Amino acid sequence: MTQAPHKPEETEVSAALFAEIQQFYGRHMRAMDEGRVADWTGDFLADAVFATNARPEPQRGRAEIARNARAAARRLQEDGVLRRHCVGTLELRRATDATLVAKTYALITRTAVGGRSELEFVCTCEDVLVRQDGRWFIRHRQVHRDDLPRD
Repeated sequence: MTQAPHKPEETEVSAALFAEIQQFYGRHMRAMDEGRVADWTGDFLADAVFATNARPEPQRGRAEIARNARAAARRLQEDGVLRRHCVGTLELRRATDATLVAKTYALITRTAVGGRSELEFVCTCEDVLVRQDGRWFIRHRQVHRDDLPRD
């Protein structure tokens, strides 16, 4: 029995746009990991939604997302913990001329200062990205932690 050759799906996303979105995620995740919460939340639209199976209800609006992110950053700092978001396996699909769907895996590590690094979570992420005023913003983020039920 012979296997049919794999044919990759055609994409409407150029290599330049792919690289631009990789840069976006590098900057975005580094901002959170470095405690620059305002920079991180500035990548969300004012009416953005952040949903995850780790919370019973989605966070609605940049203000609520920022409030929760500040609290999380404060707890990590008080506990002397560094968290790193390692995002990869980016898959992009154009939804409209100004909208992309970005799917990634995220490996989140946790390091207590002076201790060993450990893998804390593995997640799948799906963002709806919108271009406004010459830059990308997150309209909707859905995160599924692998260690929790899907919903």
